[in-house]
Amino acid sequence: MSARYEAVIGLEVHAQLSTNSKMFCGCPATFGGAPNTHVCPVCLGLPGALPVVNRRAIEFAVRLGLATECRIAHQSIFARKNYFYPDCPKDYQISQFDTPLCEDGHLDVDGGSKRIHIKRIHVEEDAGKLVHVDNADYSLVDFNRSGVPLVEIVSEPDIRTAKEASEYLQKLRSLVRYLEICDGNMEEGSLRCDVNLSIRKVGTTELGTKTEVKNLNSFKQVEQAIEFEFQRQSKVLDEGGRVAQDTLLWDAAKGSAHVMRSKEEAHDYRYFPEPDLRVLQVSEATIARVRDGLPELPAAKEQRFVSQYKLPAYDAALLTGSRDTAQYYEDVVSAGADPKAASNWVMGEVMRELNERGIEIAAFKIKAADLAELAGMQASGKINSTIAKDVFKQMLQRGGKAAAIVAEGGLEQTSDTSAIEADARAVLDENPEEVARYLAGKEQLLQFFVGQLMKRTKGRANPKMATDAIKGLLDAKKAG
Repeated sequence: MSARYEAVIGLEVHAQLSTNSKMFCGCPATFGGAPNTHVCPVCLGLPGALPVVNRRAIEFAVRLGLATECRIAHQSIFARKNYFYPDCPKDYQISQFDTPLCEDGHLDVDGGSKRIHIKRIHVEEDAGKLVHVDNADYSLVDFNRSGVPLVEIVSEPDIRTAKEASEYLQKLRSLVRYLEICDGNMEEGSLRCDVNLSIRKVGTTELGTKTEVKNLNSFKQVEQAIEFEFQRQSKVLDEGGRVAQDTLLWDAAKGSAHVMRSKEEAHDYRYFPEPDLRVLQVSEATIARVRDGLPELPAAKEQRFVSQYKLPAYDAALLTGSRDTAQYYEDVVSAGADPKAASNWVMGEVMRELNERGIEIAAFKIKAADLAELAGMQASGKINSTIAKDVFKQMLQRGGKAAAIVAEGGLEQTSDTSAIEADARAVLDENPEEVARYLAGKEQLLQFFVGQLMKRTKGRANPKMATDAIKGLLDAKKAG
């Protein structure tokens, strides 16, 4: 980013709530289904159809509000947000405006050193979905998503960099998944993010003209869009122009954004209270019940991992990023693995496998107890790290327990001093030129000899004993 300007960034995040039914009717809220099959007169906006509030959706929103330390309103009002668009069957969206359900919360980023304030969390219904037909002059509309319950989380403009924005969004995604109120699937649209960005000269406090970037479907796209829009606005100002208050659409294929429409002001939506719904009442008893049902939240779990398992802060943050991953790690430790060794395995081989296959820990084939057994065999010296990784791969490919695979393959680590020394002599005898170079001063060849010995023993030799044996023989040659 430019040294002359700083970005002022706020995020508007929509999270689709994981309720069985829609916000104001009994239609299924599940993703997919044949187009226009999860619909009824209410979510299609047919004349005379009346909305009924989904109690579960309200409780989910309160759960998120409490987890972000928001103030929960005992009374809030639904409002009609009026606009015309083909995917909005009623020509208005039921949302909340001046009296949202949750206000004044926060999430911390950058190791807790930076606080991003949350202005509001309000409940609303989703719109339908336009399906653009290739090489045609028309689009289709699917109303299955129309009326699905959402919460919109609006941050204050406290974010200054693309990295901060991405971390905030990742923490928010982790939180809604911990709370089990949203699956956080950005590709399916159950978590969507819009970026509001303006720039100003470094050292000033006056806000610049804000633009909004939409259609961001991943953390990477959020970072890319912020970098792009910052540079675009910087160039406009440097050339003596004025930034227009536009809504832009992100094009992931091109890595750029283009103007979608001039930005509407809030009064353009002509908000007014929804006449078909009463004032929403949330009692203190309801708030207390929801609070009592909250799980251990990511920040608290992260701190506990540091204190209970003596893990580095980095390990704790990574392991607690997902509730299921954190539980898997604790199951490995409970099955007898050393906490740090378990952390190394989960953060290393396990997460690498999950990323390569694009799966969640719930679909991982190796049970926590079996990984603990493998880690224990390595820690006890029965197998070395190279063999342990090979056994891990075999467990993934064909199943089975570590001890059985080691026994079947004769993979147990060799610690027989005389056998290792005999193999070390053979390695040196087979490589006289390298021995001569080592004795002439090229001592980095030591690792070459150790590698040859490990290869000769198919990785079964105790690595430390192998190194000691090779070095001892070479030192004897040097002295003799």
